[in-house]
Amino acid sequence: MSGLPRAIGAILQADLRQRLRSPRFWIVLVALGAAMWWCFPAANADFLTMSVGDGMRGRYSSAWIGMVVALMYSSLLSLAGFYLVRGTVVRDLETRAWQLLVATTMRRSAYLLAKWLSHLAVFVALLAVGLGVGLVAQLVRAEDLRIDVIELAKPVVFLTLPSLALTAALAVWFDLVPWLRRSLGNIAFFVLWLALLGVGVSQAEQAPGAALPWPGDPHGLLVAEYDLSRAWPSIDAGKELGLSVGKQMLEGKAPVLLTWNAWPLTCAMLQARATWLLLGFVLVLSATPLLDRFAANAAVRAVADNGGARLRWLDALLAPLQRSAFGALIAAEVRLVLRPRRWWWWLAMFAAFATQVFAPEKGLVFAMVAAWVLSMDVYSRLAFRERDTNTAALVFTAAGMRGRLLAARTTICVGLAWCVVAPAIVRLLATHPAAGIAAIVAGASVALWGLGFGALFRNARPYEIVLLMAGYVSVQGALVLDVVSAPMTTLAWHAALLPAALALLVGAWWHTVTARA
Repeated sequence: MSGLPRAIGAILQADLRQRLRSPRFWIVLVALGAAMWWCFPAANADFLTMSVGDGMRGRYSSAWIGMVVALMYSSLLSLAGFYLVRGTVVRDLETRAWQLLVATTMRRSAYLLAKWLSHLAVFVALLAVGLGVGLVAQLVRAEDLRIDVIELAKPVVFLTLPSLALTAALAVWFDLVPWLRRSLGNIAFFVLWLALLGVGVSQAEQAPGAALPWPGDPHGLLVAEYDLSRAWPSIDAGKELGLSVGKQMLEGKAPVLLTWNAWPLTCAMLQARATWLLLGFVLVLSATPLLDRFAANAAVRAVADNGGARLRWLDALLAPLQRSAFGALIAAEVRLVLRPRRWWWWLAMFAAFATQVFAPEKGLVFAMVAAWVLSMDVYSRLAFRERDTNTAALVFTAAGMRGRLLAARTTICVGLAWCVVAPAIVRLLATHPAAGIAAIVAGASVALWGLGFGALFRNARPYEIVLLMAGYVSVQGALVLDVVSAPMTTLAWHAALLPAALALLVGAWWHTVTARA
């Protein structure tokens, strides 16, 4: 084996071993597998997860199973997968492993390609589980028992893999660029993912003979819509058909089941998907000239994180707390939380405050969600600060520090969650008391679940993706964090789940601290 493949293979093997030891990988694998089973409802179910036209879907043949897996994972895994795989490059840079690697004859391009392929290998493993669940569904639903492995795999290979290749490349870049390595990068990718969902889709035409817009969209939805709307059986001949991916309620109507046993490949489709695959490859290699500069910045990050603004007004504000030991602990933790905040964070929070005061109710909900998202790194990372700073052996030697530090950080996180939406709480309590109380309870819930997830996973990304998704659907009208539309419903749900969040936090914290000890 020559030097380049050997170097790529060694890094790839080491990365995969590291990932397989992580509980996070197995949790995501099981969760995505369970979600995939939900994507194959029985014929008598009152919903569909993928349909063409008005309530039509294919019988569960190998081709249709493969198409459902491909489209569901192309969009779902391109989001969840990013948060699952990112971090390996940052780990190499911050643990100085990069300095050992760069001292060898390994090429920079080989290192980046190995990381990219490592991400793709994880995605392939998750796709294999999804296809396995699909095969079980095909046998259980028994609508078409003839198994065709080629037709099963074709949609995944040509639709999903190019999409995930782009996601893997973005994960490498987000690990390299200094300001994208932490929570801000997680927010930025979520916004980018939403933008990529709409790329090219608006160009779709269902008119007979219309050409496929090149290169389509990164997730393959446009290609699938184009092919399914034209190759579909003639039950709706001459009618424009659209592709719907996601839960669609049938409202008492029975689904129309049609036979679809093969997906014919076209040159236009192959060229379009190859473009996105090539884009991911080129994107990874384009980071090669900048790799050393990005790596050098990792050594500076710790110094920058420990610095921050003086915030003399904060010292004056916290002075009364210094009179007691517990108050002094809270004051010290507040300083550690607020002083590293960058200028843009204060500016964005000021804008969120102003919006909470003056905007109509829909804008108020958006501003509240934005304020919680801006401070989500505190909720998600505060529980494992000692791991990041390697100070656990020192901090937890003090008598009773486990309980006192947990109480202090819970107080700080809940207080911060209330402070960042304080204008909204005051406004709602004055005009809509039920909504104001719902905002108070929802804020406590946001903070406690963040601390609990952080203590459980010892990683910020699981909670951050959950909060980003919750914030997005809330802005779209869901009641998860929308305390205005139906405040009593939102209040009831958060109040019911608060004991579970507190139990998770206490249990995970004690287990984490004991393991450190």
